[in-house]
Amino acid sequence: MPAAILRPRALRSGDLVVVTAPSGRLEPGEEPLLARGVAILERMGFRVRVSPMVDRARGRWWASGTPSEQAEELNALLRDPEVRAVVAHTGGQATVGYLDLIDLDAIRADPKPIIGYSDISLLHMALHSRTGLVGFHADIATHGFGGDWYTLGDAARRAELVDLYTRVLTRAEAPGALPAREVWETWRPGSAEGRLFGGLLNRLILLQATPFAPAPERFEGAVLFWEELQRPVSRIWNDLHTLRLSGVLNRIAAMVVGVPTEVTPHEAGGQRAELRDVVLDVLGGRDIPVLAQVDFGHTTPNLPLPLGVRARVDADNRTLTLLEPAVTKG
Repeated sequence: MPAAILRPRALRSGDLVVVTAPSGRLEPGEEPLLARGVAILERMGFRVRVSPMVDRARGRWWASGTPSEQAEELNALLRDPEVRAVVAHTGGQATVGYLDLIDLDAIRADPKPIIGYSDISLLHMALHSRTGLVGFHADIATHGFGGDWYTLGDAARRAELVDLYTRVLTRAEAPGALPAREVWETWRPGSAEGRLFGGLLNRLILLQATPFAPAPERFEGAVLFWEELQRPVSRIWNDLHTLRLSGVLNRIAAMVVGVPTEVTPHEAGGQRAELRDVVLDVLGGRDIPVLAQVDFGHTTPNLPLPLGVRARVDADNRTLTLLEPAVTKG
C-alpha cells in the first residue's frame, strides 16, 4: 500500500527558505529574475538564502552539477534543521539522474515543502510515491516569482496570489477554493473529490519506468492534474494511452488540465485535433469530470497544487477547492 500522507511543518514568519538548483543551472541574464523572485518570497515573510548551486560559474552540461553534486546539495538542505523550505530556481532535465541518491529518511524525519514545477514535478511525484511527502507544484523562483507578471502584472491579482501562497505554506487549515484568473473550461461535466497527484505529463510517463513509479493504489480515487509544453497533441495522445494501459485512467476520480504551452494541434488530410479532442478521445466513456485551462503549468502565475491533499473538482461550476491543509502545525 502507498505511504500515508506526510505533511511538512507549517512555515513561520522569519523561517529560512533556500532557493537552490535541483535541476537546471542559472543561465545568463537570469540574475535579475532571481533577485525579483527572492523579493517575492521575502514579501511572504520568509528569510531567503540562495544556494551556491545557483551560480552561473558552475554547472555540468544542462544541469547545475553532476547527479551526485545535486543530491549532496539537496540532502544537506533536507538534513539542516534551520532550513524550512526548498524552492527550485528553475526546472530543467536533471532530477531523474539522482532520485536514487536522495536521503528519504531525512524527509521522513523532517518533512519540508519542496516548491517548483516542470522537471521539479518529477521530484514531487517520486518523493510522494516513496514517502508520502506533500510536494508543492507551484511557481519557481526565476521565471515564476521573478517573472514579469509578479512585477508588472495586475496588482490586485498579485496580492491575491502572494496571500494564497502564504496561507498554503503557513496555515494548517484548508485553503478553500483556488482563485481563477479567467474562467476555466469544462471538458467533461460532473464533480468529484480525491487526493491531488500529478505534474508535467511527460515526467509522469518517465517516472512510470523507474522504481519510483507511484503504486497503482496512489491513483485510486485521485484527482490527476497535469500540464504539458512543446509537444504535438499526438505525443500527448500516446502518453495518455500509456496511463490508460497502466490502469491509471480507470482509477482516478477526476482530471484537471493546466494551461498548455506550445502544444500544437494535429492538422492533416482535412482533419484537425486539438488538445481537448485527444483528451476526450483517450478517456472514452469514462464518466469523470474534466476541468481544463486551470492556472498552472509553464505559465505565470501558477496556483499552488499540493500533492496528496484532498481536493474537490466541480467541472460544472468550474472550481477547484483544496479541502485539507497542505502543512501541519509544528
